[in-house]
Amino acid sequence: MQEKITLRLIPALIAVAFSGTASAAGFQLLEQNGSGLGNAYAGSAAVAENASTVYFNPAGMTQLQDREVSLGGAVIKTSYQFNNSGSSTGVLSGDNNGGVLGFIPNAYMSWALTKDIYLGFGIGAPFGLKSEYDHPWTGAAQSVMFEIKTINLNPSIAWRATEWVSLGFGLNYQRLEAEYVRAVAVTSSALANSKATLNLTDSGSWGWNAGALFTLSPATKVGVSYRSAIKHDLDGDVGISGPAATALNAGGASSSTKASVKLPDTFILSATHKLNNDWELLGDVSWTGWSSIPKIDIIRTSGIANGTTAQTLHTDFRDTWRFAVGANYRLNDQWKLKMGIAYDESPVKDPSTRLVSLPDNNRTWFSLGTQWKPSKTMTVDIGGAYLYVKDSEINNNQSVTVTSSATAAQNRGTVKGTYEDSAWILGAQLSLAF
Repeated sequence: MQEKITLRLIPALIAVAFSGTASAAGFQLLEQNGSGLGNAYAGSAAVAENASTVYFNPAGMTQLQDREVSLGGAVIKTSYQFNNSGSSTGVLSGDNNGGVLGFIPNAYMSWALTKDIYLGFGIGAPFGLKSEYDHPWTGAAQSVMFEIKTINLNPSIAWRATEWVSLGFGLNYQRLEAEYVRAVAVTSSALANSKATLNLTDSGSWGWNAGALFTLSPATKVGVSYRSAIKHDLDGDVGISGPAATALNAGGASSSTKASVKLPDTFILSATHKLNNDWELLGDVSWTGWSSIPKIDIIRTSGIANGTTAQTLHTDFRDTWRFAVGANYRLNDQWKLKMGIAYDESPVKDPSTRLVSLPDNNRTWFSLGTQWKPSKTMTVDIGGAYLYVKDSEINNNQSVTVTSSATAAQNRGTVKGTYEDSAWILGAQLSLAF
């Protein structure tokens, strides 16, 4: 039952508090500020226009005023409309939409200790997602609800080595929680109307990030940034509720559990160039090491089956690339228009490893935004994006040959069909200098 556990994740979805709608491919959350959304996050490691550079490239703090604070958030609405075409799911049936509405907040501050040394601190959610289907539906035995929440605390330091080179470094303390709910099995009404619920959490894990910013000329900046992988060791429990609960829990279905997952590292190369007083171009190439999640083993740690593998998730993720370009147009001293487009690869290799919990696929971002600067110490950014996601074929076979009541409770069927996916994002950022 725990099969779906903590990360079999994939596409573009919700956020609440520090949960998140994986708007980037996989379950990565790019919405770490509202100011970059209008450019589809092109130039993210080189822009350094407010304190959110703490996340994208800590070296960029040397471009800021003495003390700055930045607060923002993004609302994300996703749609995952499933269209059945040959599923084998026993007593379960019905097409459904797993998309949801979510919110991702962020907060940053930076301050100058000296002319060349800056300290910063950021709070955000680099990974997260939620998908939820009405019950009953065809794929309920593979997932009814799946949610991941992260919170990341990121103290940082930056040093202006020369007028042309700045370096930055940060530590990351990150917590992860996951909840997964599904129907027990497809083989009878009692099992289909009983729910298996898995909860997992860790006590906190550490990682690091670093970056460099090169001012090649007054008009051109290049930034590089790296965030390390972070391994989470999760503990929790699984239990059954509904008509089959008494028999299944007595048979060992309820127990404590553990799992480990290594969230991927990321690398960004960015550039910005001012063509003239009115136009600025931005570019971005980023890489994410999703192959750090080839599979996930969920292990029982109590009960009669203590030490056995309850479920293995064969994620088989691949590393991915993201490409983004953008432009800014200055209307006057107070107003700026932003635009951008990006192509984002999915870590999912094929329909057999695509999950109903997150039917991810390659996506294209189309973004627009505006910036209002009423004074030298206040900036307001508003941006929006539409994510066109390629229709996702799924053929996820989790069927077993039923030879006993035990194997009947393990038969999650085969979900076969196509998802029509899309997402809308609206973000805002308030930046203040003191």
